[in-house]
Amino acid sequence: MSAFFVATQSETFFSTAATSDAVAYAVSTGRARRLGPRLYTRTVVDAEEDICRRNWAAIAEGYFPHSIISGRTAFLFKPSEDGLIFLTASQSRDVRVPGLRIRAQQGPSLQERDMPFMGLPLFMSSRPRAFLDNLKPSRSCSGAVTRTLSRAELEEALEDFGRYDVENLNRLRDQARGLASSLDGERRFATLDGLFGALLHTKDVSLTSRPAKARAADVPYDPRRIESFEQLASSLLASGLPGIRENPHSDVSVLAFYESYFSNYIEGAEFTVQEAREIVFEGFVTPERPKDAHDILGTYQLVSDPHERAGVPATADQLVVILGSQHGAMRRERPEVRPGRWKNRNNRVGEYEFVDHTLVEGTLREGFRIYASLPPGLARAAFAMYLVSEIHPFADGNACMARIVMNSELSVAGEHRIIVTTHDRRVYLAVLRGLGLNTNIDSYIRVLTMLQRRTAEIDSSVLEVAQDALTKASAYVDPDRDANPFGVHFDIATAKLPRR
Repeated sequence: MSAFFVATQSETFFSTAATSDAVAYAVSTGRARRLGPRLYTRTVVDAEEDICRRNWAAIAEGYFPHSIISGRTAFLFKPSEDGLIFLTASQSRDVRVPGLRIRAQQGPSLQERDMPFMGLPLFMSSRPRAFLDNLKPSRSCSGAVTRTLSRAELEEALEDFGRYDVENLNRLRDQARGLASSLDGERRFATLDGLFGALLHTKDVSLTSRPAKARAADVPYDPRRIESFEQLASSLLASGLPGIRENPHSDVSVLAFYESYFSNYIEGAEFTVQEAREIVFEGFVTPERPKDAHDILGTYQLVSDPHERAGVPATADQLVVILGSQHGAMRRERPEVRPGRWKNRNNRVGEYEFVDHTLVEGTLREGFRIYASLPPGLARAAFAMYLVSEIHPFADGNACMARIVMNSELSVAGEHRIIVTTHDRRVYLAVLRGLGLNTNIDSYIRVLTMLQRRTAEIDSSVLEVAQDALTKASAYVDPDRDANPFGVHFDIATAKLPRR
């Protein structure tokens, strides 16, 4: 028999008849701790609940070898928030250890598509088995989560499975049909087949969850993005935002010129101010870069037109129409980017991917539900800008469109529009990126309020006066040479601004 050494064990381990004396000695000398029946850990510092939760699969396998992860655990791939783990095993039994309650229920043995989990002799239910299993009725015990998913949760899991390729649903249905008899699940398959039919438009079955209903209506959306939109809206509702009124002495054509100039400059259409003035006010389109010139002109025509400046949606349908119409006008000289039409392939910045092209309209429509709940002014403007920016509905021109939508909301509320100058570009893009990556909402709101205040400080009554003011404010300074335009510490890696 080989010697037993605590240091060579996994973080959690089980004692056996052969090792029980050695384990007891390790416990008595402080080199191990008991967590539960036959269960020990060599970690003597961390909380027992934390140790058990991070080793949940090994613990489940130790108590129920060759069991099958089932119920809602087969969709969570981890314990529930209240520490429940559901298994199918050769016997029904409950085991409690710190932070976990393992509930094994006797049921059908291993099936062909069930797969080993994390290299252990513990198995994950195949997807068809998981769906069939979760159609079993279950009740909550003492307020704990139910063993199986609710009807709405199951519908959302089905919609999620077919989100990026609807054929996945057809394949899953065929596999579930073939498996049903082995699991004594023919009646459950009939119910599941009805849900497949509703999502695939072949059966008239009532659905309960919002994502599933959207899929059935051919406007599926991105639930993860909707969650981030809801978080932003909650923060905007809770924040006392400034309401900087539009200066009645500002010349709309002057403000619109600089708005269109900077909005296109930071996206790569780098003209001098003089060249841009000739394009906008004299109609001169440089033959070397006609499309870039038309981008500036198209943006100017949108943001200077009173009707377009007031073009804010009252319904989801209007949001779709406004975005399509304005993008079509702004990018009309670029047929290769499908002006006014949604992207037909996914777009990204670096490794960051925006909303899938098949989910654009549905995510816009579902996002409008949140959009409409915000008060007019900066709150709604900030939300609208992030909505369009994060969805990125078009092949090109999304950032300009996002700022146009934002500023329309500000104009309708009588508040000052926002110009993102070359100097402010770095921080502006960083907080947008931070919001998408880690929902750093505070920095996003703070930067937009600062940008609005900065724009309001520019005298826009006359073109030359505005030009002097922008020059003095270093608006044309390249942010790559001046990485800190707000004069505060800024961590570009985490996109976080310090609290003041």
